Amino acid sequence: MTVPEALILGITQGLTEFLPVSSSGHLVLVPEFFNFSTPTLGFDIVVHLATLLAVVAYFMREVRKIVVSLVAPGRMSRPEVMFWRRLFLWLVIGSVPAAIAGFGFSSFFEEMFESTLAVGIFLLVTSALLLASDLALGRVRREPAKLDKMKPVDALLVGCFQALAIAPGLSRSGSTIAAGVLLGFDRPSAARFSFLLSIPAIFGAFLASLGGVGGGFAGVSAWAYIVGALAAALTGFLAIYLLMRYVKKHRMLLFAIYTALLGVLVIVLSAA
Repeated sequence: MTVPEALILGITQGLTEFLPVSSSGHLVLVPEFFNFSTPTLGFDIVVHLATLLAVVAYFMREVRKIVVSLVAPGRMSRPEVMFWRRLFLWLVIGSVPAAIAGFGFSSFFEEMFESTLAVGIFLLVTSALLLASDLALGRVRREPAKLDKMKPVDALLVGCFQALAIAPGLSRSGSTIAAGVLLGFDRPSAARFSFLLSIPAIFGAFLASLGGVGGGFAGVSAWAYIVGALAAALTGFLAIYLLMRYVKKHRMLLFAIYTALLGVLVIVLSAA
């Protein structure tokens, strides 16, 4: 892998990990269409760790409050402690489906990464979910809920959508934000929970991949790792910042159109 390839793949990972367009789908398509050398497992681990650092850095306030509520509750008021402890519990519950899917059905999902046709189909599913969330929010007559109204079943259902998003082309952020909106939450709250839920998901995937790394770090220069990691971290942080601002005032139609067009293009090219 060359340094320019590492830069492009790092940017791709950082942007698409958090924008609702599917990072797994783009990381299958970019090397395929641009004839890049296949990224090593070591490179995948490094860029995923970089995006994990990006989301933790952006939500450091929330992460810190959760930790304080668990280890030093005396520094908070009782209502604050209850809210942040509940949020921690919802994140644990929401992480269970992805853990089961990742460990129990890993070979099933890995086979999908061999097919660009599967990527195209799941990109269309992503588009449909984003459109459905827009339509649902437009028809809601009551005020959408905030995170303090979340229940265990809500967290579990969002987690189920995250588990399905292991499939390439099905956006993790897109499906979980759409699930939150469909459950009655406003877009900023759904996006915030989606990104917080990504922390244990990315960390879990990082730990799982370490077991099979072996010599996966060989064959790539140190500069390629450094450039790829920096690109993924910086663009990941930027993607979260932009999307959190975007969802306050805008619907997801733009991303739905993009994933629909890309999905159709991929399906056509796969059939050619």
